[in-house]
This record gives sequence, C-alpha cells and structure tokens, in this order.
Amino acid sequence: MTMTTPVNPTSTKAWSKLSTLAKDFAPDLRGWFAKDPGRVDRFTFDAADLRVDMSKNLVTDEVVEALLDLAEQTNLQERMEAMFSGQRINVTENRSVLHTALRLPKDASLEVDGQNVVQDVHEVLDRVYAFANKVRSGEWVGVTGKPIETVVNIGIGGSDLGPVMAYEALKPYAKEGLTARYISNIDPTDAGEKTKDLDPETTLVIVASKTFTTLETLTNARVVREWLLNGLEKSGALAGKSKAEAVRKHFIAVSTALDKVEEFGIDPQNAFGFWDWVGGRYSVDSAVGTSLAIVLGPEAFEEFLTGFHDMDEHFRTEEWGANVPVLMALLNVWYTNFLGAHTHAVLPYSQYLHRFPAYLQQLTMESNGKSVTWEGKPVNYQTGEVFWGEPGTNGQHAFYQLIHQGTRLVPADFIAFANPAWPLRDEDADMHDLFLGNFFAQTKALAFGKTADEVRAQGTPEHIVPARVFEGNKPTTSIMAPVLTPSVLGQLIALYEHITFVQGIIWGIDSFDQWGVELGKELARELTPAVAGDREVLDAQDPSTRSLISYYLEHRDK
Repeated sequence: MTMTTPVNPTSTKAWSKLSTLAKDFAPDLRGWFAKDPGRVDRFTFDAADLRVDMSKNLVTDEVVEALLDLAEQTNLQERMEAMFSGQRINVTENRSVLHTALRLPKDASLEVDGQNVVQDVHEVLDRVYAFANKVRSGEWVGVTGKPIETVVNIGIGGSDLGPVMAYEALKPYAKEGLTARYISNIDPTDAGEKTKDLDPETTLVIVASKTFTTLETLTNARVVREWLLNGLEKSGALAGKSKAEAVRKHFIAVSTALDKVEEFGIDPQNAFGFWDWVGGRYSVDSAVGTSLAIVLGPEAFEEFLTGFHDMDEHFRTEEWGANVPVLMALLNVWYTNFLGAHTHAVLPYSQYLHRFPAYLQQLTMESNGKSVTWEGKPVNYQTGEVFWGEPGTNGQHAFYQLIHQGTRLVPADFIAFANPAWPLRDEDADMHDLFLGNFFAQTKALAFGKTADEVRAQGTPEHIVPARVFEGNKPTTSIMAPVLTPSVLGQLIALYEHITFVQGIIWGIDSFDQWGVELGKELARELTPAVAGDREVLDAQDPSTRSLISYYLEHRDK
C-alpha cells in the first residue's frame, strides 16, 4: 500500500526529543573519546568496500537513538519499499523512481505496470556495449575510414555532470588512444574550447537529451555538427561523400525521441534510450553513461553498476543502526534541523574525484531544495543543505580556515583511498603517505582542536594565544576504501543517492521532481527576442531587466 500522506516530522515524539537534546547540547569530542574507548568501534561501519567512521560526529548514543526513532516515525521503511518496488513516489510527475533498477543483475526481475523493467534495462545495455565494442575495436570508423579517438558528449545537468565526473574519476581505466570531452554550457566558449584542437575525422559525438528538445544540448549539438561538417569539407575529407553520411558516422544519441533524432540526421539505430522513471541526476548508470562504456569499456561499466547494486543491497537490507546511508542522512538532519548548519562540505582526498562535489550539488540540492511537502503543503522546518567542496589538499590552503576557526558549523565528509593510481615518491618519501597524513590530520584537528594551554606550552606570546586556539568539535565523517575502482565509485554515488532519499522522506518532500529549474527556462524563452533586439519585448520587461539588456545591446559587437 502506497503512503500518500507525508508525516510532518515536527509532530513526532522523536522530533520533540531531539529538540530537547539540542537545547542544552554541549559537544565534547575530547571528553567523549577519553571516557568511551568503544566509541570508534560503535560508530564505524562497513558498506560494500567502504569503511565509514562516524565517530567524530557531534552525537551521543541518545541522539542516534532519537534519530533512528525519527526515521521510524516518518515511515521511512514504507517509503523505501515503495521506491524499490516501483510505486509512483514521484507524485508531482506521477512517476516511479527506479534508478536502482538500472543496476539490477540480468537475472533479476522487477515488474512495473506489467513490464519487466530489468529486461528493458539490459536490452539497452547490451546495445550500448555492442556499440562501445565496435568503437573500441576499430570496427566503427568515421566517414573517412579513420578510427575514433575522441568521444564528445553533449548534454547538461545529469546528462553531463554524472558522465564527466565518472570519466575524470576513472581515467586510469580509459583505453589508450581514446579520450572523452564534455560540452554542457550554452556559453559558446564551452563548445569552442572543447572542439578547437580536435580532428573531425576521428571524433564521435554523443547528443544526450531524453526528449531531444533541451535548449542548451540541441544548440550545442547543432553548433558541433556545423563544426564537424565544415572541418571535413575544408580538409577535402567529404569528397565523394554526403553531409548526411558524415553525420550518421559521427553522431549518436541518448534519447527516446527517435523522430527528432532522425530529423537531426542521426540513425535511430544508434539512439539509446532510458525511461521516465529515471531522473536526470540519477541517470549516469543508464545509457547516459554511453561515453563511459566506450572509453572505459563495457567491463568497467559493468563493474561500475555492480558497485551501485552492492550499496543498494546494503541500504535495502541492513538494519538501520548499521545502515550507512540511513545514519549519514540522519546526521545531516540533526545538523540541519537541530544544530543550525546550513552547508555540508565533501572533501575528497583524491584528485580524480575533483568533480564529485559538483556532481553531489545537483544530486542533493536539486532533489531536496523544496519548500512544500509532496502533498503541496508548506513546510515549517529547514530542508536541504548547500553542498560544496574541493579536493584536499587544495582546500586546506583555501577555505579550511573557516571550517576550523570560523563561526559557522560545517559538517564535512572526508573521502580517501589506501592505494593511489600513481605511487610516486619524493626522494625517499612516499607522496601518498604525505597526502593521507593530511587527511588524517585534518579530521583529528577538526575534532579535537587545540586548547589555549596547549598553545601556551609551545611558547606562544599571550596576546597571540586566542588567534591560535582551535575550538575543535567540528564534525566529520571519514569514508575510506582500498582503491578508487569503478565499483567503489558506483558505491559512493549510490551512498549519496540514498542519503538524499532518506532526508527527503524525513522532511516529507518529493526528492524526484525539479520544478524549480523551469521558471528560468520559461523566462529565457520569453526574453530571448529582447536580447536579439525586439524593442516591443524589451519595453515589456521590468526596469532592472530592461536596463541590463539595454547595456548588453549597447556593448555587444556583432
């Protein structure tokens, strides 16, 4: 039975208990660790290949118990079962939410509206893999017979952020001589820079748009098509060949709008679809990941999917007291709703994960940036967090100052791997040892700080002592794995997907629609004629918008 009425979390007994606990809450990580030798073991968990240490968070056993009660009293279990079974929990769009079905094994079965969606998923995957193998083997060639060397993915939002993040994360797995580039921004700089040094004869373009109507994606696709055809013509490569033939050899699509795909010039046989039960920000493990299957290979992509599924199973089956996504989500609720945190930092100690915080920004903020419940009633509590971050150690020399000694509470997730892709040395020193030394030191410093007496003991002049005191009690979660593999990346993504889901259920909001992005698109369509010089449309704008557009028109060189 589908639950149709969200529970207002503030009406629960658990919320009242948490409010009481928060009122006089005085975190003391130094004291807690000193008095409780079992704290680390009790707050450290394994989920698939991930080791997750939550012991440096600002919680006691009593707080965790109340948070788990909150999950129960907001009917989390019921909603989890509804999602995994394909019920239409995206109520504003009347859709199922089945990104978890994208990574179910081939022999699994899940019927939704009388259709086995697992069979559908693997039919598309098989087609993607077959095409990827053609490109990788050199069987698929461009219009002049040259093999593909560069895959250019054109998409935006989930059709860009997921693939580019995963490509950057998994570069060691890329086939030699095969690279990917990603174009998303409608700023002409993006397409111009990404194509300026490419050879059209060895370039394959993927246009990723489910409906094949996305303004930015289709604009960039047309621009890149023109670039490719002009380049082939100038070099004489089109001699005796048609432009239509060139487009069919150099463009494929990730879309279900086969009529529009064909109208663009792409062979519908080379279009790979996905379903309305896959939100864009949850789609990297669908055909949207075609660029990854080509460059990294089908085996790596299969391993990627296995990692997702392993975390799905942990989330679905593990009891909540040891369920990593559930616990991390509840910690976020504690900080957001009871301790006044507004932001959440994700700090990967891996340069390969440099796009991971940006990926999580869409996943978390587009999902939970809502001010009404899934019934449409205004909420009377905070929802969502501002996610942000950069790789360590770069961030240490930038914004860590605020986290350490500023006035704001910034919960942070630190991510690291025991083994590097590049085991380099600086003379006798192992660089990864140095790197991970920083990882361990930062969470220790944030947790335990440095007292005034400790500062004085170092001989610091008294008038400088206050500036060198570290309060400590800054909450962190440490996530580690042996090495960054496709599977581990899949586990990390699924972990945050489920964290986002749990928070949405606690808050009673629909985490799977994104109506907030629509108004800007609508107004952009209305305003574009004014930007192009339509005086009547310009005069109809508010004074500020009219003034800004007028400035643009005065200074634009055409």
